Amino acid sequence: MAKPIMVMGCTSDAGKSFLVTALCRHFSNRDVRVAPFKAQNMSNNAAVTPDGLEIGRAQYLQAIAARTTPQVCMNPVLLKPSADTYSQVIVMGKFNPEITSIPWMDRRDSCGLSSRSRSST
Repeated sequence: MAKPIMVMGCTSDAGKSFLVTALCRHFSNRDVRVAPFKAQNMSNNAAVTPDGLEIGRAQYLQAIAARTTPQVCMNPVLLKPSADTYSQVIVMGKFNPEITSIPWMDRRDSCGLSSRSRSST
């Protein structure tokens, strides 16, 4: 198995998605099987996979650059903001009204994080 590559940046709009798209095409051109992955994405720019599920547009385009079929597992959680304190939650390509209805700051409690793991000291 090939070693994975992680691309990280300090800010939004730093060019991470663009770089990953270029890397996907670069490796694909060299007959390396590659696929993008972003666990959680916050964007209003979504695309629909061939099986009718929603993922971030960047991951969709990265999959095309990698010459692979875009799949929901490439972007399992998509947050679509619609206000400062509200966002639609798309889980595995489908709108999740239960998580969406939980107030933003209370969502961390629904993820099973203890108060100890949330403290920064």
